[in-house]
Amino acid sequence: MIVYGDSRSGNCYKIALLARHLGITLEWREVDVLSGATRSDWFLSINPFGKLPVVELDDDTHLAESNAVLCYLAEGTAWWPDERLLRAEVLQWLFWEQYSHEPYIATVRFWVALSGQPEAHTSQIARCRPQGERALRRMDGHLRERRWLVGGHPTIADIALFAYTHVAEEGGYRLDDYPAVLAWLDRMQGLPEHMPMQTPRALWQPAHPCP
Repeated sequence: MIVYGDSRSGNCYKIALLARHLGITLEWREVDVLSGATRSDWFLSINPFGKLPVVELDDDTHLAESNAVLCYLAEGTAWWPDERLLRAEVLQWLFWEQYSHEPYIATVRFWVALSGQPEAHTSQIARCRPQGERALRRMDGHLRERRWLVGGHPTIADIALFAYTHVAEEGGYRLDDYPAVLAWLDRMQGLPEHMPMQTPRALWQPAHPCP
């Protein structure tokens, strides 16, 4: 399976992390999102939405949107529950992550740590940070009485939320303020096949650059 992704992106990391847990070998093709490559003709030919990540399946089908890819890969595994209500609860967290978490946690991290000009985004950071804090409080309250977001073992809901939560401090958020979230992060990182973000791409070999 070929994955087009930027190794700094939490959305791309989700795919690599779940694949590691499932024992799926990836061919990682690095795409530098900051270079404008996702707006190029070659990239738009595989994903007209112009976003990372994109997965190329064995039949040359291209699948985009990180959480959709998680659902596809997890089908038939313990990461995607069999029980109808639990599956709906997983989807509930996946939708929430993209609407109420990622736009604030991930975007602030990008402005602060990756954009190269955080001072140009001071007003946007100030507007987004309260929403990011609200998302972390929501997670912390939920995890006080639970080990995992849904059910009795980790699911793709945990993968999706782990991706940007564990690097939230790069955007200036204080995870020490959310002890239940910190404990959950420790549990995720303690899973046997856990792989840190930005692990050298040798672990995802063979890796090839993109045009």
